[in-house]
Amino acid sequence: MGINEKVDVEITTVKNAAVVAFKTASVSNVEEIAAASKQVKEFIEAKRPKEVVVDFEGVKFFSSAVLGLLLDIRAKLKTYDGEVVISAINPQLYRVFKITHLDRIFRFFPDKEDAVRAVNAG
Repeated sequence: MGINEKVDVEITTVKNAAVVAFKTASVSNVEEIAAASKQVKEFIEAKRPKEVVVDFEGVKFFSSAVLGLLLDIRAKLKTYDGEVVISAINPQLYRVFKITHLDRIFRFFPDKEDAVRAVNAG
């Protein structure tokens, strides 16, 4: 975890869902998470997607600031009845959701394709 750690986020739209994919194995640099958060919030503000899939494929570690980002996105989408779902999270990171009881407010899918299919079907 170097000082220059870059949190890379890619935002795409697949059918009616926005897909926010973290492209970094370790998502822990507070400033970088804040920058990613700003990028995601601006996208949501501009596009107002009904569904957001947050894809954690390849992510091995994240700080609690990421949970804050997920809750912020969820709150923003709730204002217009949208939903945030999570895909491809590794079992160790899923435990964080269980421990904090956040597994009760997010739906989880094994991969991005399943998540996109589910939110577009609903």
